[in-house]
Amino acid sequence: MEVQVTVTGATGAESLGIGDLAALTGVPVRTIRFYCDEGILEPARSAGGHRRFDAAAADRLRLVRRLRGLGLGLPAIAAVLAGERSLGEAVAAERAALEAEMSALAWRRAALTAVESAAPDERAARLDLLAAAEDGRAARGVLAEFWLRRIMAPLPDDRVEAFLEMVVPPPPADPSPAQVVAYAEMVVLTGDRSLNRRLLEQARSNVRAVGDEESLLAGMGEAMELAAPLVLAGAAPGPGAALDRFVDAHATGRSARDTPEFRRVILRDSEVERDARVARYWDLFHVVTGEPATLGALHFWLLDALERSVP
Repeated sequence: MEVQVTVTGATGAESLGIGDLAALTGVPVRTIRFYCDEGILEPARSAGGHRRFDAAAADRLRLVRRLRGLGLGLPAIAAVLAGERSLGEAVAAERAALEAEMSALAWRRAALTAVESAAPDERAARLDLLAAAEDGRAARGVLAEFWLRRIMAPLPDDRVEAFLEMVVPPPPADPSPAQVVAYAEMVVLTGDRSLNRRLLEQARSNVRAVGDEESLLAGMGEAMELAAPLVLAGAAPGPGAALDRFVDAHATGRSARDTPEFRRVILRDSEVERDARVARYWDLFHVVTGEPATLGALHFWLLDALERSVP
């Protein structure tokens, strides 16, 4: 048992025994011993081998206690005490980790509710569906990979990231059961082999026909921006600036001229874009994000407008 006394050295500096430090800070003696063993506290030793602490140890121990109360682990606390990491950095990292954990729990809660709320004879099927998206982040990776396979020509990283942001919804931080179910169905859709085969064939065809994919994508983005207010207003697909920019983007990307025959070529090459499974993907995208006019809805509107423009 360590002697619980306070002594004063020749310099007048107060030295605390482990019991004094415990009484001063409210931290149990066994916890202080543990922190010493872990290197969080570095006491001196008396001639008799007992731990001795200077006054700064109390402030250090109070900081440790407060950080532990916030959930920080000992490695993170040790890094702060050693000056390897600022207090702000350590707290921010812990907050980010906590948010990720809370998001994962919210996803699980929504999935459980989705199974619970299904009709008894549908619960097994609902459970199988949700197995495709047990983890929101991993599910997003599956969707991203699906869309990346459609990019056959090299593009700048920032263009690829911008494209993914438009076609892959981030998992909601606090999802509803309907959103989790929709996300899982999106993952299942992107695993459809026949759909993937058709999209791969389209991508290969685009490589042969499109010489400037970056200009094509940029132009289509501008066309969709022009179409957005029309779609939101419920306007019927038809001629106008949006359709003209859409056709011009394809013409630029393919080094072609805008003719009725060329418009029929665009429709033929975009046939897979109007597949019912693709339409379903964008319906589910809307459920997940709440966006009133998804990229898919805009594209469908432009393709319908294009079809009506061809004699």
